[in-house]
Amino acid sequence: MARCTRSPATTLAGGFRSAGHTVAFGSRDAGAHPELAPEVADVASALDNADLVVSALQASVAEKVLPSHADLLAGHVLLDIGNAVTERFELMYPNASLGAALQDALPRTKVVKSLNTLGGTVTVAPDSVGGPTTVFLSGNDADAKALVSSLLVNLGWPVEQQIDLGGIETARGPEHYFLLFAGLMQALRTPTFNIVVTR
Repeated sequence: MARCTRSPATTLAGGFRSAGHTVAFGSRDAGAHPELAPEVADVASALDNADLVVSALQASVAEKVLPSHADLLAGHVLLDIGNAVTERFELMYPNASLGAALQDALPRTKVVKSLNTLGGTVTVAPDSVGGPTTVFLSGNDADAKALVSSLLVNLGWPVEQQIDLGGIETARGPEHYFLLFAGLMQALRTPTFNIVVTR
């Protein structure tokens, strides 16, 4: 589902298409996004036979819109890449996470949190920052995380650069990292960076 012209959704769509996947955008108003390619469909059509559904909606929108499609999303794997912050960049879930809230609201959907610690095109071009870095996954369903992991590999994130943090409750950590990310982006004057976990 996408709401704007150049967004994390369109960036990811380009990466998935380059990796050979078919992409469809879903919107409640399919005619409102003529600028998007491929063509935007209504939500039901976009979800039909989808292996993965990506939510790149703003948190305040996602927590309202996605539960209204609970029946359509039932049985699907939902990749949540959002960070729940207010317009003043304050955490909307200081003691939890958007990922966990979506899983609670969508018990028949397999929610996986990932790619929310990255900015710009780093999601689809991990080598653009000059070396191997780290991406995280959180979710309750092992098969759903395996699917997302395989798609991350397609985007250029080998398994060795992925860290499975555990259940969806662990999404709190990567979401709260947004505060540090915002500070780093301001200090570095670019969103094109990432962190690496060494051990």
